[in-house]
Amino acid sequence: MREIQMVDLKAQYEKLRTEIDAAIKSVLTSTAFIKGPEVKFFEEELQKYLNAGHVISCANGTDALQIAMMALGLNPGDEVITTNFTFVSTVEVVALLGLKLVLVDPDPCNYNISIEGIRKAISPRTKAIVPVHLFGQCADMESIMTLAKKHGLFVIEDAAQATGTDYFFSDGTSKKAGTIGDIGTTSFFPSKNLACYGDGGAMFTNDDLLAKKLKSIANHGQKVKYHHDYIGVNSRLDTIQAAILSVKLKHLSQFNSARRSVADFYDKAFAGCSPVILPERVSYSSHIFHQYTIRVKDGKRDALKSFLESKGIPTIIYYPGPLHFQEAYRFLGYREDDFPVTTALCKEVLSLPMHPDMEQDQLDYIVLNVLRFFKKQ
Repeated sequence: MREIQMVDLKAQYEKLRTEIDAAIKSVLTSTAFIKGPEVKFFEEELQKYLNAGHVISCANGTDALQIAMMALGLNPGDEVITTNFTFVSTVEVVALLGLKLVLVDPDPCNYNISIEGIRKAISPRTKAIVPVHLFGQCADMESIMTLAKKHGLFVIEDAAQATGTDYFFSDGTSKKAGTIGDIGTTSFFPSKNLACYGDGGAMFTNDDLLAKKLKSIANHGQKVKYHHDYIGVNSRLDTIQAAILSVKLKHLSQFNSARRSVADFYDKAFAGCSPVILPERVSYSSHIFHQYTIRVKDGKRDALKSFLESKGIPTIIYYPGPLHFQEAYRFLGYREDDFPVTTALCKEVLSLPMHPDMEQDQLDYIVLNVLRFFKKQ
C-alpha cells in the first residue's frame, strides 16, 4: 500500500508530469517569469470555467482578501462580519486595515457561518460580510445576499476552499462559489483543490469598474505604468505558477469528482458509527470536499487522532482553537464563552485524508482503523 498522505501532491504530479513539465519548460524557454502570456491565459480560462465577469490573479489568497477590502473603500472603524471558525488569514487582513472585526459562530452541522449570527451582528457601522465557504461547501449565499441588500452591505466571498463548488438558488439557477458576492477571493496554495506549486491567489467580480480597481491596486495602484491612481500593493501571480494552474484547471472537475467519491465511501462506512458525526451536505450547494471533516463525540477526538497516527494514518485538526482565543485577537474583547459552537467544534473536529488520488486499499485501511478504535472503547 502506498504511504497515506493528507494530500498526495507527488501522486498527482506523477499523473500530470508530462503536461506540467512542458508548461514549466515553456516559461523557462521564454524567460517571461513575471506577467508572461500564461498569466493572462490562465485568468481567461478560469473566467470561463467560473462564468465570472473578471478574474484578477494575485500573489496569494490573503492578498486577495486584502485587495478586495481596499478596492471596496472600507475605512478604519468600519465593521466586517465573518466567522470565528476559519483560518486566520480571513480575519488578519481586517485587523491590518484597521477595520473592526466582528466574529460570529458557524452552523454546528455544516460548519459555515450562521445566518442568524450574521443577522444579530449587523449594526449601523457594518459595511461588509465575509462568508467563508469552508471545507468545500458554500455558505448560504442566497440568505447572505438578501441580508446584504437589505442593509446596504458589501459581500466578499472567501472561496479558497471551494473552487469549483456550485451554489443552487431557489429559482433553479446556479453560480460558482466566489462569483455571487461583490468580490470573490481564492488561494492556489499547494493543498487546495486547484493548486499551484507555490503561492498564488485570485479575485473574481462581475463589476467592470471594480475589476479595474482590483487590478490596479494589485499592481502598485497603477493603471498605466508610473501613474498611480490608488495606494496599492505588489501582488502578482508569477508565470510559472500560472502555467501549472492552467494544466490543473483542465482536470479540476475530475479532481473534485474523485474527492466526492472518497467522501461517499467515508459516509457509507461511518454511517452506523454513532460516535462519529458526518459532515452535512446542504441542499443549496455542491460539496467538493477540500477536507473531509468529521466530529468525534464524547471527548474521544484526540485519542482517535493519536491511534490513527500510530497506524500510519495522518489526520489534521481544522481548527484547534477559536480565533478569539488567539493572543493576537484578545484585543477584540470577547469572552471565552461568547462562541459556544466554535469552541465545541474545535474540541471535536478531525479531518481525514482527502485527495483525488486516494487508492481503495488506503481507504479500506483508514476505515478499518477508525471503526476498530471505536470498537475497543
